[in-house]
Amino acid sequence: MPAQKVETDHQDTVHDVNMDYYGKRLATASSDATVKIIGVTATSQQLLATLMGHQGPVWQVAWAHPKFGSILASCSYDGRVIIWKEGSNPNDWSQAHVFTDHKSSVNSISWAPHDLGLCLACGSSDGNISVFTARSDGSWDAARIDQAHPVGVTSVSWAPATSPGALFGSGLLDPPVQKLVSGGCDNTLKVWKLYNGNWKMDCFPALQKHADWVRDVAWAPNLGLPKSTIASASQDGTVVIWTVAKEGDRWEGKVLNDFKTPVWRVSWSLTGNILAVADGNNNVTLWKEAVDGEWQQVTTVEP
Repeated sequence: MPAQKVETDHQDTVHDVNMDYYGKRLATASSDATVKIIGVTATSQQLLATLMGHQGPVWQVAWAHPKFGSILASCSYDGRVIIWKEGSNPNDWSQAHVFTDHKSSVNSISWAPHDLGLCLACGSSDGNISVFTARSDGSWDAARIDQAHPVGVTSVSWAPATSPGALFGSGLLDPPVQKLVSGGCDNTLKVWKLYNGNWKMDCFPALQKHADWVRDVAWAPNLGLPKSTIASASQDGTVVIWTVAKEGDRWEGKVLNDFKTPVWRVSWSLTGNILAVADGNNNVTLWKEAVDGEWQQVTTVEP
């Protein structure tokens, strides 16, 4: 499919773009304080809705799994997280819920695997991570990881719900895994696990291989493989691939590449074998792990 340029009609910098489950609609987040929904096909695009409700730059947008309906979350410099819901009329969006639990910028949001229910993790400059879970009556439960990264949380990403190696043993009967990874302004990553209703750190010490802020973290889909994999991108110009062979082992970090410019985002393919990297030179590159375990660049996405 040839590359297609999408005109967003935003009045300021676009910080995030997220495609829905079916690949039919884009959600975009901008410094102009709006979220836009754009319908896309192979040959055309159409602005479907502009969502207004934030009072500062919108950093990220995230679609929920369609089994919960047509739901989108956004987070902003204004400290708020808004849950948007599409009504029975297409493109008629309303604010289903507004979370005001954070006292400063909410920098990152991530929906949990749908097996865990409608559940959203949020990372904030106030140092805290909040986890909001929808209840059947429409209300939300809130849990918090206080001072996860005291100088600020930049990014959050959920682990797959199937435990590593589940496809090769009796693991399919295991309860879903509730884990997430966070990155922060302290240059570290931390892995968190829900134990008996409380979030606790699941890696000691914190994962440290970056010399500057961690800008993004992304936990790879594992498709039942025994190992777990996380990618992290940093202000220091490097992307690090973290792996752990099995539960309880130590995470090992390996530098994928030094891009010599801040790296903003990392994103895995649905199968977890290709990593997209967006860097400060406006390049998007795709990387794949070779049989020998070395990572190789497979292509550059033309801007």
